[in-house]
Amino acid sequence: MRRMLLAADVLALAVSFVTVELVFRSVRGNRDAMAFETEFALFFLSIPGWIVLAKLYALYDRDEERADHSTGDELLGVFHLVTVGAFVVFAGSWLTGVVHPTPGKIVSFWALAVVTMTVARASARVLCRRRPAYVQNAVIVGAGDVGQLIALKLLRHPEYGINLLGFVDARPKERHPGLGDLTILGEPADLQALVEALGIDRVIIAFSNDRHDETVDLIRTLGELNVCIDIVPRLFALLGRNTGVHNVEGLPLMALPRPAFPRSTLLIKRTTDILVSSAGLVLFAPLFVVIAVLIKLDSPGPVLFRQTRMGKSGNTFELYKFRTMTADAEARKADIAELNKHALEDGDPRLFKVPDDPRVTRIGRPLRRYSLDELPQLINVLRGEMSLVGPRPLILDEDRHVVDWRRQRLAVKPGMTGLWQVVGRDHISFEEMVELDYRYVADWSLVDDLGLLLRTLPAVTRERSVY
Repeated sequence: MRRMLLAADVLALAVSFVTVELVFRSVRGNRDAMAFETEFALFFLSIPGWIVLAKLYALYDRDEERADHSTGDELLGVFHLVTVGAFVVFAGSWLTGVVHPTPGKIVSFWALAVVTMTVARASARVLCRRRPAYVQNAVIVGAGDVGQLIALKLLRHPEYGINLLGFVDARPKERHPGLGDLTILGEPADLQALVEALGIDRVIIAFSNDRHDETVDLIRTLGELNVCIDIVPRLFALLGRNTGVHNVEGLPLMALPRPAFPRSTLLIKRTTDILVSSAGLVLFAPLFVVIAVLIKLDSPGPVLFRQTRMGKSGNTFELYKFRTMTADAEARKADIAELNKHALEDGDPRLFKVPDDPRVTRIGRPLRRYSLDELPQLINVLRGEMSLVGPRPLILDEDRHVVDWRRQRLAVKPGMTGLWQVVGRDHISFEEMVELDYRYVADWSLVDDLGLLLRTLPAVTRERSVY
C-alpha cells in the first residue's frame, strides 16, 4: 500500500506540473522554451522532498494502522501537503532567481495537484485492496458481546481488507448466529503461538474476562511480534474522531469535545448545500426526465413519493424520492408485516425492511440498488429542510423511539448521506444508527462532512440488498 500511494503521489504531481506547463506554454508559444526546460528539471529534482513531506504528514502509514482509513480521511493532510510543497518549490525558485513562475501558474498547479493527488490516492487504494497480499489476518481477543459485535461489523466490510480468523477467549459467550464459521482458536495464553502459526497481522483487544494486568502484559508481549494492535476502549460509545488525548504525569486522559455550531461554520455549510444542490439539480435534470418516464411506463402512479419525516428541532417536512414501489404500497404494508426481517428473532422491530419486497417495481429495483431514488432530496436540501450530510431522516413512527440523549440528533438538519450511509446502510440496527447520528452531531466538522461525501459513492456502489 505504501508503494502504491507513493507512486500515486509522484504520478499526480508530475501530471499536474506537466499539464500546467503545457497549458501555459501553448498560451505563450515557444518564446520561453529554456525557462520551461529549467522548471521541468527543478520540479523533478524536488520529487524526493515531496515524498519526505508526505511522510511527515503520515500519508503513508494510516492504512496499516486503521482498518477503515480512506482517502476522505486525509483530505486536510493532502491539502496542507500541496499548499506547503507548492509554496516551498516556487518560493525557492524565486529566491534563487533560476526561474520566475507567475502567480497564475502557481495557483493552477496547486489547485490541480490537490484534485489529482486525491483521485490518484483513491484509485491506488481501490487497486491495492483488490490484491490478496493486502489482506490482513486478524483475531479478536474477547468473545463477549463487544467482541462479537466487532466481528459482525468486520464481516460486513470486506473492503477493510481484514480476514477474520476467529476469537481468543478462555470464557466466551454463546456465539451469535451471524458469525458463521468463526470459532474460538484458543485462550489468551495461546495467542503468541497462534500469531506465529497462523500468520496473524492484526490483533483486536475487545472486552474479555481477564484481569487488567494480564491484558496489559499480553499487549506488551504482542508488541514484540510486529503485529498491529487495536484496543476497544471501555467507553467506546462516547468516543469519536475528534476525541483528544492529553496526560497528567504520564496518565493519558481522553477529552470529549463539546458540541459547537458556530454561525460562520453553519453559514458555510448552508452555502455549500445551496451551491451543490442547485448544481446537482441542473446536472441531473436529463437523468430525472429519463427516470420519470421509466417510472410512468413501468407502473401507474405518481413519479415522486412524498413522506413526512422528522427534521431539525422537531419540525416535520415532506421528503421527496422517486417512487420505487406500487402506488398502493403503504396500504399493503400490513399484509407483509410478517416478512419484516427486523421482526424476526434477534431483530429490531423498530425498523421495517423486507428482503425482496414484492411491492418494489421493476424499475424501482435498480433505482434503490444505486440510491438513485434519493436524488430528488436535492430539492429538500435546496429548500433548507435537509443538508447534504447529516443524521438519517426518520419517519415519525421511528422517531418516537428516539428518546433521552438520542434526541440531540435533531440539533442539525437531516442529511442525504451521513455516517449511517457510509458505515452500515441497511445492515445496522436502529440503536446503532441512532448512536452514529449522535456521534456525528458530537464530532461535527466541515472537514468530516467533506470526507463523508467522498465516501458515499463507494458505499452506494457496493453490493446492497434491495428492500
